[in-house]
Amino acid sequence: MESSLINRSKDIAEQCTECPLCRRECAFLVKYGNPKEIANRIDPQDDATLVLAYECSLCGLCGAVCPVNLDPRDLFLEMRRAAVSKGVAPFPEHKMLLGYEKRGTSRKYTYYALPEGCQAIFFPGCGLPGTRPKRTLQVYHHLRSFIPGLGIVLDCCAKPSHDLGRQDFFDSLFGEMRDYLVRNGVRTVLTACPNCYRVFKEYGEGLVVRTVYEAMAEQGPSVNSAMAGKPVVIHDPCAIRHEIPVHEAVRALVRNQGLPVEEMPHHGVKTLCCGEGGAVGLLAPELAGQWGQKRRVETEDRNLVTYCVGCSNLLGKLTPTHHLLDLFFEPEASQVKPAGPPWTYWNRLSLERKLKKNMKAPVTRERSISPVPSNRTKTFPYWK
Repeated sequence: MESSLINRSKDIAEQCTECPLCRRECAFLVKYGNPKEIANRIDPQDDATLVLAYECSLCGLCGAVCPVNLDPRDLFLEMRRAAVSKGVAPFPEHKMLLGYEKRGTSRKYTYYALPEGCQAIFFPGCGLPGTRPKRTLQVYHHLRSFIPGLGIVLDCCAKPSHDLGRQDFFDSLFGEMRDYLVRNGVRTVLTACPNCYRVFKEYGEGLVVRTVYEAMAEQGPSVNSAMAGKPVVIHDPCAIRHEIPVHEAVRALVRNQGLPVEEMPHHGVKTLCCGEGGAVGLLAPELAGQWGQKRRVETEDRNLVTYCVGCSNLLGKLTPTHHLLDLFFEPEASQVKPAGPPWTYWNRLSLERKLKKNMKAPVTRERSISPVPSNRTKTFPYWK
């Protein structure tokens, strides 16, 4: 872990040209310096030089604008992993997020249903079943209309642990799920959540991952939205910033609703974080909040469409925001209000019960993972 951090910091320190492009975009870099300055300050024995990475959203915009193709996000993630390895992270403020993940991977909240000959599954993630259980079923049945034998898996991809730097725990948790799917003949995963997409693409060896938006766009146009004719802007989630085919599929689906698309200054590869990335809001809300305010300004009072539940929930507090799946499956509605906690947990349990009752499949399971205690051993009052 330490050698990997040293190697990454050395690469950044040697190759960063200290141009101003990334700092212009990011309040974290304005606060702590350009990537070269941060890399030069890193001391694996000094906890304070490691934990500042928990104020980085890990959105990757710094890498998207870098003229020499560096990706400082990799360094900041490595700093988080080193902090976890030393026992100074995660922090008490992360307890709620890790509890959310723990529920999502527990026997009570997981359900796998793989039909006979199942080679593809729909993986809706955690947010969609919680905020929109009806929509989750609508997506599944729509996909099954042109993908016979499609299975469904209610589970969590464990991205919270990944992004907090708990790499060993993540590898064990996600690896168990991946290996189970591959062993049972699954070859393709269709995700609704951009974060799940990224996890499966990076760590889903033996699996092909696509978004449901790409699959849906290939089926042609649908009916006009209640907002037809009104220009909208599209917020591409930062987790999927480099997936241009997904960006194009999303825009095709929006236009097929009769909605003209106008692009914001930051979109596609150079999209902004909504403010939820990296769990920064739990420790440095003033930094996290700046992302959402930037996005709100760029909408210029136009309706915003996104395809991430987390982005939709957060940006919806700042500007009129619509989830793409709401537009597709409920085009007559001008606004769809998603469920919030604690109903999100109830919705997930209710959806699981419906699937158990109504979907007969030869291969089913509820996942049971033994909880692994945090290795945080030190009291580090960095955010007190």
